[in-house]
Amino acid sequence: MSTTNFRNITIIAHVDHGKTTLVDALLKQNNAFSDREEPGELIMDSNPLEKEKGITILAKNTSIRYKDVKVNIIDTPGHADFSGEVERVMNMADGCILLVDAVDGPMPQTRYVLQQAINYGLTTIVVINKIDRPQRRPKDVLNQIDDLFLDLATNDSQLDYPVLYASARDGYAVLNIDDQTDDGISPLLDVILDRVPSPTGSDSDPFQILVTALDHDDYAGQIAIGKISRGTVSQKSKAALIGTNGSIANHTIENTFIFDGMHKVKVPKASAGEIVAITGLENVHIGDTITDHANPEPLPPIHVDEPTVKMTFGVNTSPLMGKEGDYHTTRELYKRLNDELRTNVGLRVSPTDNTDEFNVSGRGELHLSILAETMRREGYEFQVSQAKPIFKTVDGKTHEPFENLHIETNESHYGVLTENLNRRLAVLEDVVNDGSGILRLRFLIPTRGLIGFRSFFQNATRGDGIMSSTFAGYQIKTGNVSRSTQGFLVASQSGISVAFGLTNAQDRGKTMIGAGKQVYEGMIVGLHTRPADLAVNVCKEKKLTNMRSSTADIITKLIKPLELSLEESLDIISEDELIEITPGHLRLRKRILSTTERLRFEKRSKQTASVIK
Repeated sequence: MSTTNFRNITIIAHVDHGKTTLVDALLKQNNAFSDREEPGELIMDSNPLEKEKGITILAKNTSIRYKDVKVNIIDTPGHADFSGEVERVMNMADGCILLVDAVDGPMPQTRYVLQQAINYGLTTIVVINKIDRPQRRPKDVLNQIDDLFLDLATNDSQLDYPVLYASARDGYAVLNIDDQTDDGISPLLDVILDRVPSPTGSDSDPFQILVTALDHDDYAGQIAIGKISRGTVSQKSKAALIGTNGSIANHTIENTFIFDGMHKVKVPKASAGEIVAITGLENVHIGDTITDHANPEPLPPIHVDEPTVKMTFGVNTSPLMGKEGDYHTTRELYKRLNDELRTNVGLRVSPTDNTDEFNVSGRGELHLSILAETMRREGYEFQVSQAKPIFKTVDGKTHEPFENLHIETNESHYGVLTENLNRRLAVLEDVVNDGSGILRLRFLIPTRGLIGFRSFFQNATRGDGIMSSTFAGYQIKTGNVSRSTQGFLVASQSGISVAFGLTNAQDRGKTMIGAGKQVYEGMIVGLHTRPADLAVNVCKEKKLTNMRSSTADIITKLIKPLELSLEESLDIISEDELIEITPGHLRLRKRILSTTERLRFEKRSKQTASVIK
């Protein structure tokens, strides 16, 4: 196919503004599925974690055909923690669809992804989505979009963008909000063909591909994915792999695939502008260049912003170590983390003073927790620490990452939220009341103040609120964050938990385990009602006597234990705690398991602090 018969677009937006739903509409209307297939909803979110959490984690490729033109589509994540996924795929596209919610308007991540698109010179099409909602405010949202473009654009041509109105869920888009919706999503496709330029590059030049994604097949091995910048790629041809460090290795391309709907289709060759998946190469990394072996010329590498949050991943050291996971040694853990670096461009792994622990850095708590949850499901057993911000020293002064925090909630929660955020050094920058009791708040907050806030937010708003954040930059570190500390119920004895011991513990807080569970000393078994930790013996059994008990005394009623997700657990632990992660369990524990040793350590720490003062 000629490059004039191609369009490469990426869909970008803030989280939950409807990107994946729009891809659903494009695929369904263009008959990407046979009559026997039942595609369902959120088709591109194929990862189990994506389906469970309702968010896109990985950028993915698909394609449709419209009026004899092939449109390659790249679906991207909207959550700020997965910004690296957006950055690595921008170079594959020539245009983008900027999706904005008709109620929320531009959000923090909207600004970020639009800035990325402008930096790459992509032609932008604006789609105001969810116009079927009764609360829609398209005029106000369009004015906010105009202001955003005026703030970010670097030349006049970037201010000339088409605007469409859509309901991705209902499968239609229109040029004017009052137009009929009979044509479905076709008006958007017509604008794509009219406004997005065809890919550049000559078929006669030596081929070049920048690897922007990796996949794996049990039979074919490693699969490298990228757009052909120039030239033609064919199967069984010679190729050179140029690493980001400048190393060159010769390989043979075994097979070439293109994306056709939801499938990869093998083709004898593919030309410039096409997005391809090729096999036959080994030790490929994202950012490498695959090029003609006779003319090995590298392409500019992918630029990805540095991580802002880190935590330690270490070998499980609890008494229950090695009883559940298939992989639990230092060597297996280190290999798995290094394998992740090949595809997760926003991740960094570095050694620590402890040979059994590694510093893993990412874009946020969610970014790192998704990695931990994925490893857990693969059979790995390990332990992680609390997330911490990554500090930098500039001109002899310590700088820390800051984030723009956006909150939408009922106005009745304004007081409790702002009071807590003030203690976390957050600065309120904007307040918008929509007139119906819903507030939209924007704060500038240091990343260390944001750690643990999500759990407080969910409890304070009783689930009636939305929060999101995006990286704002580094500023000089000032002040101390005053976070409310969570006290825990800590097991004082090892054994099997019993109803009598748990009943006594429930008088002091919320338990996190039921009866019949394996418990070890130092394991956290509940949340204390007070800030301080409390040692409890949940293995304690009721002493037997020869006195007959009443029926009411025999039956012990236990409250249902509190079940925390990995993200919730990361929000509440401090430096003194760890999370033991196994395929079957998430266990919170103290760093120092022995109650006696823990008390001695706390005493020495207080003495050291008093001496320093």
